[in-house]
Amino acid sequence: MEKRKLGFWEIWNMSFGFLGIQFGFALQGGFMSRIFQTLGAEVDSIPGLWIAAPLTGLLVQPIIGYLSDNTWSPKYGRRKPYFLIGAILASITLFFMPHSPVLWVAAGLLWILDSSINISMEPFRALVADKLPEFQRSNGFVIQTLIIGIGTWIASNLPWLVNKLGVTNEAEAGVIPPSVVVAFSIGAFVFLISILFTIFTTKEDPPIDLEKFKSEKKESRFIPDLMASIKEMPSTMKKLGLIQFFSWFAFFTMWSLSTPALTEHVFNSPKPNVKEYAQLDKEGNVLKNTKEEVVYLDASNEQDYKAKDKVYNDAADLVGSSTGVYGLSSMAFALLLTFYTMKNKINRKYIHMASLILGGLGFIYMYYATPTTLVYSFILIGFSWGSILSMPYAMLSSSVNPKKMGMMMGLFNMFIVIPQIIAALGGINFLYKLIGEAHINAMILAGISLIIAGLCNFFITDKNAISG
Repeated sequence: MEKRKLGFWEIWNMSFGFLGIQFGFALQGGFMSRIFQTLGAEVDSIPGLWIAAPLTGLLVQPIIGYLSDNTWSPKYGRRKPYFLIGAILASITLFFMPHSPVLWVAAGLLWILDSSINISMEPFRALVADKLPEFQRSNGFVIQTLIIGIGTWIASNLPWLVNKLGVTNEAEAGVIPPSVVVAFSIGAFVFLISILFTIFTTKEDPPIDLEKFKSEKKESRFIPDLMASIKEMPSTMKKLGLIQFFSWFAFFTMWSLSTPALTEHVFNSPKPNVKEYAQLDKEGNVLKNTKEEVVYLDASNEQDYKAKDKVYNDAADLVGSSTGVYGLSSMAFALLLTFYTMKNKINRKYIHMASLILGGLGFIYMYYATPTTLVYSFILIGFSWGSILSMPYAMLSSSVNPKKMGMMMGLFNMFIVIPQIIAALGGINFLYKLIGEAHINAMILAGISLIIAGLCNFFITDKNAISG
């Protein structure tokens, strides 16, 4: 049965939940490394603190995809229950994240946050393929990207904005600034409300043959179905996986190391090491008084530390705001494609290739950027981000069995989390130090990786996947 063509606002409503999902991702990607540094993490240890998140995603995504493929309720639908579960868990975690008292708590909450966001995210991808006819899918994924861009820009600017509204970005050593606490609380609220908006405004379509669906559901088993899906993985999906590998290695590098790299190299305002200003115990740990306040060497050292930490926090706010620009440019990219794809087909392959290469050049330009010109790097990165969030999924949805859309979207996520795991286990630190010891070289590594991802598009040859 041919699916009904949907209007712009119907597609907008069913994708609106991505605003909240991206609030979660943007706050996580833009400010987790700042939280880790505040709680005492060394820069080279930061990627490893992210490891639990992609490891969990490797397991969560195929399971959620499988469960949503085999779910149907006349009242609750197929994908919507998973949106809601993920939104509730993510919102609670976002609220508590900036209250982390120590490093291991923050790392654990990041694990829960990333898992919860993933529970909501992939069913959203599958919903587009569920609801839209083939000729509208590029348009559907592009509208999702438009909403994601809006969320990225607003969320990335939240700590800077609430600071301008009077909430301080200063705090005692080892304490997360109030501006970050307020930003995460706002993110928690937006995440839940936007998901609820999609749930209440979007009706899911039942399986075409409900009796056959129920029969197949009784016979389905996760492990056999997973193995069968891996065997059935089309060649286009594998080629897209290679592109995704290098793309997400680049963006994981940015999320984990852009704050220390850019505050140091572009703003010349690195995070001060409190151990250089405070009294230490025999084990080399910072001494604290009964109020859990740092005991400094003297008043002069306390004043010096706080002054430098203030400069770092101001720079970190500006890095966050600059990072948000990639959401803005991805939004502009998506807006142009939205109007174009409503009436015309596009060559997804070449659009994706050009976008990734431009983003790679944006990363490399960071080495030469100033506080004023850093924005241009993120404008170029936004083109690649907008494409990453739309073109691979549009190409994938044209290549796989629609009955296994959720499972295949979940399996496709392997090509997202595996590069992040490799990066977190030392891949970033090893590779960027081949270029040089300075942390800014991690951004050059990200640029090289993204350019390789762009060139890998030459491997895509399926005409159905390319044109849409």
